This record gives sequence, structure tokens and C-alpha cells, in this order.
Amino acid sequence: MRKKIVITVLFAALIFVGVQRGFTENKKKNNDELYRQVGAFSDTLAIIHKEYVDDTKTKDLIYGALKGMLASLDAHSQFMDPQTYEELKVDTQGKFGGLGVEITIRDGLLTVITPIEDTPAWRAGIKANDRIVKIDDVLTREMSLTDAVKKMRGKPGSSVNLTILRDTEKKLLDFKITRDIIKIIDIKYTGILESGIGYIRLAEFRENTLAEFNTALTALSKQGMRALILDLRNNPGGLLDTAVKITGKFLEPDKLIAYTKGRQKNQDLEFFSDSKNSDLGLPLVILINEGSASGSEIVAGALQDYKRAIVIGNKSFGKGSVQTVIPLGDGSALRLTTAHYFTPSGKIIQDKGVTPDIIVEENKLQDIQANKAQIEATGEIFDKIQDSQQADRLPPNKDAFNYKLDAQLMRAVDTLKAIEIYKQVK
Repeated sequence: MRKKIVITVLFAALIFVGVQRGFTENKKKNNDELYRQVGAFSDTLAIIHKEYVDDTKTKDLIYGALKGMLASLDAHSQFMDPQTYEELKVDTQGKFGGLGVEITIRDGLLTVITPIEDTPAWRAGIKANDRIVKIDDVLTREMSLTDAVKKMRGKPGSSVNLTILRDTEKKLLDFKITRDIIKIIDIKYTGILESGIGYIRLAEFRENTLAEFNTALTALSKQGMRALILDLRNNPGGLLDTAVKITGKFLEPDKLIAYTKGRQKNQDLEFFSDSKNSDLGLPLVILINEGSASGSEIVAGALQDYKRAIVIGNKSFGKGSVQTVIPLGDGSALRLTTAHYFTPSGKIIQDKGVTPDIIVEENKLQDIQANKAQIEATGEIFDKIQDSQQADRLPPNKDAFNYKLDAQLMRAVDTLKAIEIYKQVK
């Protein structure tokens, strides 16, 4: 028996040594491969220096290689030279001269995530998922996001020409758009539509959004709100923390709202609701479309998972990855995708988006214009809100925002009416 035990222990030890040797050999093989590839890079650099027809600068060559390396990973990872990194810091101020579009690279093409409402791009008719083929006659096929942003930005009052490929059109579309100062307003509209149904149009998640959202909810409650429509259409996202806190307004505390998963343990994060003044009884509908991305997808996905809201509209964009900015020693930086977002039930957002509970197609602009004259005046849509911060966001007249012309919004109104009727029947 003892001999058998000794043999068993010896056999186990041999297995361990074999596995350990396998790990060591794999690690050595990976290192050897890395050294070979680095050697190829070094040789290429030396050959270019010696043989290329013009003089070259080592820094330019290495920066170019780093840009290509990061661009090969995904649409959101990029190498930023010192100037680009400084421009990124300026981007966070929320006021700049440009067109008003959020862009990404999808399937190798420069793609509009969403036009920001009430900006030159919005007024010109740019739509979510439009592919930007040219900027001022320059093809965008090999253009980085950074270079595209630089080309579209410029002095307010100057113009830029965009050539657009749109899935629903059989030809390329040309747009001449005049740049303007882009001022992002978080909450575009808020008021009572009808039958105690409140409405909040939330354009982006920024630092002050939660305070303004709370102000809007308080104002609507004073006006007798019995249900709420949260409109996240064409909302490109913004600050994750703000999106999580707004989601928590409609959930019990300590509910998982979203989580991230990456290769490193420190990239696995969980985000929970913390609101102690949540409104659990308010019937809720969320509107999304293909221009809803990132933070708006987290809000819609979480509240849909918990059956806390009915999601209506079109499938969202599918921007659910985490980018970490890593500064380098020479003033440049990496923006590296390090994790993906998931909804509480484990659905991945990246490239999948959020599918509404009720699919409703958006009105076509020409249909609205054709039918506008036939629709009777509906009077004032919104009750006046006394709070001065909200008053300047009300539409100036009934033509500026007529919810009865909006098929998705009307379906949301009808859904909340049906819920109220069903309660009374029960």
C-alpha cells in the first residue's frame, strides 16, 4: 500500500513538473516570438533610415508605427501625439467650433454615431449611421478619428463639405455645413404631455446633468406627473457615473446597473444604484434609437433587464467599450480599449446595442413635412416650469416640438395610457 502511495505521489509530481515545464516553454516561445518581431521592427527602421529616398526623422517613423499599431486593434484605440493629447483635454470643455457630430469607425468606415441636436449637422440633416466618405473631397478610408475631427472642426462661420453614404439612399449625398460654436445642453425639453404623462428629453450625460434631472423631476411632480417618458434618442452617452446615478433614480439601492470585464482584474468593475430617494412606482418608458450610445445604452439596458421600464424605438448604436487614457513619458498618450460593458443580465453592449421591447420606426422627415399642414393645432404642449434653469429649454412655440407628429413618442404615450387603464381594470 505504501509503495502504491509513493508511486502515486511520484506520478503526480512528474505531472506537475511536466505542466510547469510546458508553461515555461510556452512563455519562452512567446518571448522568442516577441524578440523576433521587435527585431523585424528595428531592422525595418534601420533600412528606412539608410535606403529611403528622403531623409527621415526617427520620431516621426515611430509615431507613425504606434498610430498604426493602435488603429489595428479597434475603432476606439489610438495613439495620441502630444498635440493630439492636449486637444483631447480641450474636448472635455463642451464648447467648440465644429459641426456637432459624434463619430466612430465601424467596419473600416468613418461613421456618425449621432448628430447633436440643434447643431449645424443636425439642421443639415445628418443622421445616425451615416458613413462619411469624404471631408472636403478628401477620402476618409484611411483617416483616423483624430484627423477626421481636426478636419471637421474650424473657425465658426466657415464651411465644410461632407460626402455621405446612407443605407436608405442609392446615391452619395453631399452636404455643405457651416461650422458654429457647439454648446451642449443636457436636458433639451421637459414638461407634461397629456394625462399626467411627463416627458424629459435628455441629450447627454454630463457633470451637471443629475442636478438638472432632479430639478426636472421635481417640477413635473408638482404638475401632477403620474408616468414618465425618458427620451434618450440621439444621446451619445457622456459620463458613466452620471448615467449610473440617473438609472438609480428608478431602482432600489444596491442594484447592479452595469459591469465591465477586461483581461486584468483591476478592469473588472461593478456599478450599483445608490439613490435613497428612488421612485419605484412611477410607470416608465425609455425611448432609444440608433443614435443612442454608451451611457444611454447602460440606462436603457439596466432598466429593461429589471423590467423597470418599457423600451421603445429602434435598436441602439452598440458603443459599450471602456477606453483608458495612458500618458507616456514624452507627452504623448495611448487611448486603449481595456474592457467591455455588460448589462446586469450579462448582455454585451459593444456592437450589439439594446433591442427595444417594442420596435417603432422613426418618422421620415418628408412624411412629417407633408402631413404637418393637415394636423390640427394642439395648443401648448408644455406647462410653464417656474424654475429659470428649465424655462429656457422649453420650445418657443407649439411648432418647435409637436409630440403628436412623433410616431415613437406617441407609441410611448399610448403605452403609458394602457398601463393606467389596466391598473383601473384590475
